[in-house]
Amino acid sequence: MQPVIGIDFGTTNSVITALRPDGTAETLARDTGEVFRSVLCFWSDPRGGAMRHAAGPAGIEAYLEEPLASRLVMSMKSYLAQRSFTETRIFGRRFTLESLVALFLRELLAPFGEALQGARVVVGRPVRFVGANPASGGADDAFGETRLRAAFAAAGLPEVAVALEPAAAGQRFAAGIDRPSTVLVGDFGGGTSDFSVMRFDPGPPATVTALGHAGVGLAGDAFDTRIIDRVVSPRLGKGDEYRVMGKPLPVPPAWYASFARWHQLPLMRGPKTLRDIADVARTADHPERLHRLIRLIEDEAGYALYRAVSSAKAALSSAESTVLTFQHEDFTIEAPIARADFESWIAPDLARMEAAVDAALADAGIRPEGVDRVFLTGGTSLVPAVRALFARRFGEERIFGGGEFVSVAEGLALMGRDAA
Repeated sequence: MQPVIGIDFGTTNSVITALRPDGTAETLARDTGEVFRSVLCFWSDPRGGAMRHAAGPAGIEAYLEEPLASRLVMSMKSYLAQRSFTETRIFGRRFTLESLVALFLRELLAPFGEALQGARVVVGRPVRFVGANPASGGADDAFGETRLRAAFAAAGLPEVAVALEPAAAGQRFAAGIDRPSTVLVGDFGGGTSDFSVMRFDPGPPATVTALGHAGVGLAGDAFDTRIIDRVVSPRLGKGDEYRVMGKPLPVPPAWYASFARWHQLPLMRGPKTLRDIADVARTADHPERLHRLIRLIEDEAGYALYRAVSSAKAALSSAESTVLTFQHEDFTIEAPIARADFESWIAPDLARMEAAVDAALADAGIRPEGVDRVFLTGGTSLVPAVRALFARRFGEERIFGGGEFVSVAEGLALMGRDAA
């Protein structure tokens, strides 16, 4: 049997799976067993001045050791469908987005060269890429897939099959279905939430028919931004005023829209942005808050902040309240957060997710009562308010979950086997 590899290149984490001889899929883990974060870190070697890089856990470790002397690149997948992102410069060297993703993929795949030898490789893509414009007729999504394929080709895999991530998650779930069923699959990543309606028939022969798809460019990262926006940013000057010729003006909210999105934070390090913040601070009601914002940006303390925010969000999945704890130099946060408040903050995001579910059902020509089962996967599916959305629409008894962090990659491998 030809080897089959499934690769889930995610906004936040990336996972690789391979088929076992018995036809099931297993996750290919490194010796350390660590989750492989989808990040790159660049720094200059002080001994020779040459630029070096690392990815995943090694990249995060390198960044945390020397945050002021390094550049952390995050959420590369979020930019694939955005034509405005063509290139960036890191320590004076030009990188296209495709070359950055390829560099990351080579590091991700490096330990598994033997498994990749002669294998059929299936990679996932969201139904709707972050930033893709539905009004464009899907052109941006097609552009995102084109760049994704180009990145894999540059990483040494020119012939890959591409499958929708929720369909892959559903493929894994299908193994437990013993009668014909219509299934809604909700796949929640870091940057996208995708929904697919599929018809599963266990056969023989087993068949899977895609009936409808829809997606929205938000998921777990968007929930993090709500916490930052409500709890952190007001401590950094959001909502304050400054004065121009004695006239009060609001501190520019655009700064905090960028600050709340962790993959945009490196873009704020430009000299002009930092100068603008410093200029506003001179006449601000609370200049010390803006100086804290500058310090967090300059010191690249964003990763530690977002990690603290993500931990608080995760805690709210099992507790009615938690405390967001963060410290950088003299800036300290000890902020209690109630789950009820968090759920009110993410209500607009939940509404967009529900609209995408409606769109998937409409695309399939099926009403909610025509769905036999609902399979939810991805870390955000563990948020109680997300699960409640589906319980309200479909009934708790029809909702299933499991493999929240590996189901897509495992399903991709299974799809590769069935397509061979």
